Amino acid sequence: MSGSEQAAIMALYEKIVKDAESSGYHINPDKAFVMSLMEGLAANSERYGYLACPCRLADGEKAADLDIVCPCDYRDPDLTDFGACFCALYVSAEIARGEKEVESIPDRRPVNRETSVEPSVKSVSPSELPYPVWRCKVCGYLCARNEPPETCPICKVKKERFERFI
Repeated sequence: MSGSEQAAIMALYEKIVKDAESSGYHINPDKAFVMSLMEGLAANSERYGYLACPCRLADGEKAADLDIVCPCDYRDPDLTDFGACFCALYVSAEIARGEKEVESIPDRRPVNRETSVEPSVKSVSPSELPYPVWRCKVCGYLCARNEPPETCPICKVKKERFERFI
C-alpha cells in the first residue's frame, strides 16, 4: 500500500471517528479491526464512488446501494438490538468501554429488494406507522424507530430524555 493510500485511509478513519463522536455514536475500540474496515470502505469508494459497506455485496449502482452506504440504514436498529452494527464499525457505549463484546449480528438487508429510488408515498394515520416516533425533549429531534437512540445526535442527551411522540 502506497503512502498516499495510507494517508487517505487515515483521513477517512479520522473523519468517521469525528462524525461518530459529534453525533453521539461510538466506534469499535479495536483499532486494527476498524482500520481493516477503513481499507474496505476506501476500496469501495474508489471502485464505486461511494462508501459501500465492506461487509456486504454492493451492486455498484448507488441508487441500488443507498441502504448500505456507510453509515447504513441498518446501523441504528442493529445498535439497539445487538449493540453493534452488522460490520461492527459502530458499537454501543458498553462495547466501546469494554464492558461487553461484539457478537454475531444477522444481516437485516432484504435479499429481494427493489432498486427503484422513487419511494411510494401514501398518506397514513399515526396508528398505521411502522415505527413509533421518538422526540428528544431537549432539542426536538425526531426519529422513527423501535427505540430512541442511545444519545441524541443533535444535543447529545441520553436515551431517557426522549419521549414517544407518535
